[in-house]
Amino acid sequence: MRSGTGAGRGRRAALAAALGVVLATGTTFADPALAQPSPDPAHSRRADDGRDQQRDQDRDQDHDEDRDRQGGDHADGRDDGGQQRRGDRHRAVPVKGPVLAAGDAADSKAPTGGGLRTALGGTVQDKALGTLNFAVADAATGEFLFGSQEKVPATPASTTKLATAVAALALLPAEHRIATTVVRGAPGEITLVGGGDPTLTALPADQVRIGGAPADRDSAPASMADLAHRTATALKAAGTTDVKLSYDTSLYTGPLLHHDHDAMNIAAVTPLMVDEGRIDPHSPDEAPARVFDPAGQAADSFAGFLKAEGITVQGKPAQAAAGAAGAPEIARVESPTIGRLVERMLTTSDNTLAEAVARQAAVAAKQPASFEGAAKAVTDELAALGVPLDGVVLTDGSGLAKANLIPPITLVELLAAAAAPAHPELRPVITGLPVAGFSGTLVNRFGAKSGANEAAGIVRAKTGTLQGVNTLAGTVVDADGRVLAFALMTRTDADPNAARAAVDRIVAKIAACGC
Repeated sequence: MRSGTGAGRGRRAALAAALGVVLATGTTFADPALAQPSPDPAHSRRADDGRDQQRDQDRDQDHDEDRDRQGGDHADGRDDGGQQRRGDRHRAVPVKGPVLAAGDAADSKAPTGGGLRTALGGTVQDKALGTLNFAVADAATGEFLFGSQEKVPATPASTTKLATAVAALALLPAEHRIATTVVRGAPGEITLVGGGDPTLTALPADQVRIGGAPADRDSAPASMADLAHRTATALKAAGTTDVKLSYDTSLYTGPLLHHDHDAMNIAAVTPLMVDEGRIDPHSPDEAPARVFDPAGQAADSFAGFLKAEGITVQGKPAQAAAGAAGAPEIARVESPTIGRLVERMLTTSDNTLAEAVARQAAVAAKQPASFEGAAKAVTDELAALGVPLDGVVLTDGSGLAKANLIPPITLVELLAAAAAPAHPELRPVITGLPVAGFSGTLVNRFGAKSGANEAAGIVRAKTGTLQGVNTLAGTVVDADGRVLAFALMTRTDADPNAARAAVDRIVAKIAACGC
């Protein structure tokens, strides 16, 4: 076995050779909010807009993971997202080495299957894991190194978002943004047209929070107030101060509600909404109560902003009877780029945003913008990229569906593709992954009590949680500076915290391996 100390650990800087981004420099940070997705230099305006674990565990432990965040993935199905609401939110997070730093992996070697088997030892036999399917691969080459039942499909929970992200980034140009527009109708009538941006906000810019942190220029969502101001300016220039308002949601087809809709983990899936349909847009919980009619709420919000701009809106906004395609545009606002949206979706495990991103992929692939059409668009594009799809079943873009199936080998192939120099367009998949003990749905994992704290700061991974299901898929730098991709998928009756800690200990062993 090769040494895992000294110069070997120093070579963890090789991660940037595979991923090409610097996130941390070996310092101790006081607040996980300091770890933000990498800025997009092409994003010159705004851009876009985590979850719980134990608080709701008894109530909806069967709803996916947009809750993982808290201490991992929400045990109730959300995804470790509640990081920002916990008392230890501001605890110091030691980052033992660069998470993504400049380096050269040429002098490092991938571990052997036998070396990994020895290094992992009994950690993969932990009873808290229940049934474990896993795979470890060399991120630089995609070569499979070690695993168990790696080709057997398992419930992915929110690691499904990796498939959604890869397909969307492959299908859509890097500069793609989602527009919300206002168009003219008959004389004295205007229509608010939803383009599929759930991050559109009614909040003032200084009140916007993404994963609990203020939004920077590249992550700030489009503003409903801005859209109203631009609309009012155009109307007044045309001599109009009194209008009838309708709203258009014709972009999407199929059911509005996810099969596992609970009005918390996901909003009704409509192309028009503000603040992801939250009843309280200031709520730090990523699984808050949602409004019954997000599109109607958005239209009412827009009407209120128009009134503040001196425009009278007659009556209550009504849903347009037909689509507004081809109507003259009055004003528009745009989301961040698709890369920033993907980063946000992965870091916070945002189900509502994931379904929106999946539908953007469907539109680009000329499929119906529905659950079914989005799933087909994603699987077709993954097939075109050469990702193995044996046993893959997708019915949504978020991973809330228990019917989804993905083998671990497919998840590591997705990660390897995203890290490959041949696919720079997929890099937001890597930069959007939460950092162990530091950001997103991993902010409260890999702590001292888990027995995996040696891997804090050097693991980036997507979490996944449903009732009885805990998954983790991402990248890690081993003791020799080699970037490895891994996917761990469990089904267990054990306590969710125990299961997540057992998963984290496996990843820590991989990180410590110089084998």
